[in-house]
Amino acid sequence: MTIRQVLKMGDPLLLKVAEPIHDFKSRALKNLIEDMQDTMHSLNGAGLAAPQIGVSLRVVIFGIKKTPRYPDVEEVPYTILINPKLTFLDDDIESGWEGCLSVPGMRGLVPRFKKLRYQGYDLNQNPIDRTVTDFHARVVQHECDHLDGILYPMKIEDLSNFGFSEVLFPNSDLQDD
Repeated sequence: MTIRQVLKMGDPLLLKVAEPIHDFKSRALKNLIEDMQDTMHSLNGAGLAAPQIGVSLRVVIFGIKKTPRYPDVEEVPYTILINPKLTFLDDDIESGWEGCLSVPGMRGLVPRFKKLRYQGYDLNQNPIDRTVTDFHARVVQHECDHLDGILYPMKIEDLSNFGFSEVLFPNSDLQDD
């Protein structure tokens, strides 16, 4: 078990397109996922992409239960998603506040597709194929963007809706990253 340092916005690795996984049986992949889990849980994150801990591979993990930090969100099942593919199912877009472990202490209002299908594989190379909406869809898009070198501030349409959590939400648990 290893808690890894999360790269911060400005690190060039976060801007690269990650490489696909070919060897699902490698010990290195299992270790990577264990490190990602340990790191995400230690920071109370909703998700984490491999590039965020310095590994440019197409692996994301995510999952959310109702907590003081996320009191009003739908629960998202814990998922290990390898080599994901997203398909947007309609043109419905909704803006919502996002934060990121690679952009600590800040929040921004980000437009995302409301409904999508995601496909990929779990650690045992079993296929994953889910159609999701709303917050679940937002989380998946946010994490998969990391695999394409995109951080959420790049998607903000109006920078007046981007700032430090403690300023935007002074009496909220959202200010912790």
